[in-house]
Amino acid sequence: METLTGLLKHIADTFPDRRAISVSGKFDITHLRLNQLIEHAASSLVTAGVKPNDVVALTFPNTVEYVIMFLAVIRVRATAAPLNQAYTADEFEFYLSDSDSKLLLTAKEGNAAAESAAAKIGIRHVTATLHEVESGIQLSTASESDPDEAAKNIINEPSDVALFLHTSGTTSRPKGVPLTQINLFSSVKNIKSVYKLTESDSTVIVLPLFHVHGLLAGLLSSLGAGAAVTLPAAGRFSATTFWPDMIKYNATWYTAVPTIHQIILDRHLSKPEPVYPNLRFIRSCSASLAPSIMARLEEAFGAPVLEAYAMTEATHLMSSNPLPENGPHVPGSVGKPVGQEMAILDENGVEQKAGANGEICIRGPNVTSGYKNNPEANKSAFLFGWFHTGDIGFFDSNGYLHLVGRIKELINRGGEKISPIEVDAVLLSHPDVAQAVCFGVPDDKYGEEINCAVIPREGSNLDEEEVSRFCKKNLAAFKVPKKVFITDYVPKTATGKIQRRIVAEHFLTRISTAKVPKFGA
Repeated sequence: METLTGLLKHIADTFPDRRAISVSGKFDITHLRLNQLIEHAASSLVTAGVKPNDVVALTFPNTVEYVIMFLAVIRVRATAAPLNQAYTADEFEFYLSDSDSKLLLTAKEGNAAAESAAAKIGIRHVTATLHEVESGIQLSTASESDPDEAAKNIINEPSDVALFLHTSGTTSRPKGVPLTQINLFSSVKNIKSVYKLTESDSTVIVLPLFHVHGLLAGLLSSLGAGAAVTLPAAGRFSATTFWPDMIKYNATWYTAVPTIHQIILDRHLSKPEPVYPNLRFIRSCSASLAPSIMARLEEAFGAPVLEAYAMTEATHLMSSNPLPENGPHVPGSVGKPVGQEMAILDENGVEQKAGANGEICIRGPNVTSGYKNNPEANKSAFLFGWFHTGDIGFFDSNGYLHLVGRIKELINRGGEKISPIEVDAVLLSHPDVAQAVCFGVPDDKYGEEINCAVIPREGSNLDEEEVSRFCKKNLAAFKVPKKVFITDYVPKTATGKIQRRIVAEHFLTRISTAKVPKFGA
């Protein structure tokens, strides 16, 4: 069994009556019924003309229709290309074109920007609606005579390209990442293994399912373990409904980016719940989690916070801190490699010893075989028999990985290399700092200088002088931000990640037009 679809069929046979998906306050779907809904939708796709290797773009909120259609697309050996609902028409046009999509799937309500882009480049648009769990998904192009078993004899292969995503485009135009059934299966197996996910587990989805973190770590790994997921009724994360949903559906864990952890923590501090669920663990990934935030989360919710390291090209998970019974979880570390080889290499491909910085490189069955139609990127990414992540880090003496930063995000101040992650952690340890991010800016004297943006905690009187004083006390002089921006807004991606280049552009643009260095949304 080396395909995700094969694993999910096995789960449906093994745990037919266990809950697979709940839509908060509406209905529950068992693993057996989910499999039946997927097969029905897959047959509808076949009769609608979807063929193996076709790329099908999907843009939905976090709904059960999306889950079913995503799994139906890969079931018919086509490729699912999930897209952010909030893209502009120009962005949709780029992603639809770059992926060579043949079909656009949306909810019944549609998406005007996506539909406009699809029409412009000649891509069909089909809607998917689940009126009742008993009747199954209805496609807008399907006829009542569509056979229910059109997909029955389709056999999925490990080499099938099942998922097509784009990198975040931190420093350049996004790169297309094809991921196969064996990539998905391997990643799900790795996530299940390190967190010991079983049919007894339950989680609430808080991250968008068009992104690899929410899709793989939250949704597919849960389904692949026979566990249950709950989708918020609104189709997106809400701090107001998060804990009620976690309690109602007996959640045992959740995974999120640091920004959402901070929102959840702030909600707890301002409006605590009368009772919290007994969580096995809390997982953090997709951006660096400051040790001070980890400590506050553990104190507030009484569960270990396990920081992990992942990227799209690895079908998400690369390393993670272990569960308490398997070893310590180390604040400031992203744990040990999970299910793949990992090495720290210098620019000549020489493996580095513990404590020495170098580029983090990986290889394994979860790693993409290469970017789509991008030989230049492939040439630089695949060297010495390894995939090069573009991240700088080191292993400590116990084999735990520590991130220093992206190669292109390290701040070079007159020859002194500054890790933005390190400075972020210091800023976030201040009791009046809610969010913080540092970034490099051009400087005539040093070539590059460090600045930072800080969002104070509600009700605090934090100012630039206090932040600078705190940094001078806790950082070497060359690491102290030259300029501090007190703000109530820091630009983030749709998944809550911070891209330092975009933050730098935001504040440099504001400073050129503002009279005082205080910036809001």
